[in-house]
Amino acid sequence: MVLGKRLRQLREQAGVSFEEAARVIEVTPLTVRRMEKAEVGLRIPYVKELLRTYGVAAAEIDDFVAMAREANKPGWWYSYRDVLPEWFKAYVSLESEASVIRLYEPHYIPGLLQTPEYATALMRVGFPNESKEDIARRVDLRLRRQDLLSKPDAPVMWAILDETVLRRPVGGAEVMRAQIDHLIESLDLPKVRIQVMRFSVGAHPGAYGPFHHFRFGFSELPDIVYTENLAGSVYYDRPEDVVTYLEVLDRMSVQAEPVARTRDILGELRKEL
Repeated sequence: MVLGKRLRQLREQAGVSFEEAARVIEVTPLTVRRMEKAEVGLRIPYVKELLRTYGVAAAEIDDFVAMAREANKPGWWYSYRDVLPEWFKAYVSLESEASVIRLYEPHYIPGLLQTPEYATALMRVGFPNESKEDIARRVDLRLRRQDLLSKPDAPVMWAILDETVLRRPVGGAEVMRAQIDHLIESLDLPKVRIQVMRFSVGAHPGAYGPFHHFRFGFSELPDIVYTENLAGSVYYDRPEDVVTYLEVLDRMSVQAEPVARTRDILGELRKEL
């Protein structure tokens, strides 16, 4: 995405239109648009020819090409492509590169904080016709994603969980006790923050459904908001859309219980199980 945006900037600076760029590499203008929007891979011969057309110096072309080759390499999740929905691949990629992940979850524990047993129970409900082997693969993918939180450069993860999430019995009492124990342990991670939105708050601005906000360490990459439904997902990167979700997260973080109260709340809920 960063390289695509940079290609667009270089094209515009050179005063080259989509049609002119397309003629240089003998493709349609739509292909050039899709390259700039990161909707297709960056073919190295195309990249080199476009950069020459835009008047980019040879040394900068070499650096750009090296980054393009790196960007074209499959992510670690490529080996799970058999159980990874097409619409969710972008999410895993964004999650892996984010410096800040803020989210609201009204239904279930976020994937990055789930125990294997909790994740398995959810997968059995979500994919009732799949084999045990495929369910195990999906759970393994989810657990691999969790490695992100223990890395030295782990992103800040700030989650607001509806109280429903903690009271909905997924997998039975024993699974829920272990899951809440895991959440309590997760609070010891330096970059994990969890808040609980109590029932007593009543209606609040995030009650429409779950959403996740990503911020990155690249100035070229805009903030992105992710939402999902039964049929797929939507990614928002227009500033006006992202700001709407950020304002909601900010208001909700004030309405929810303070982070300092989370450990006590989780402990109280565990006693009830």
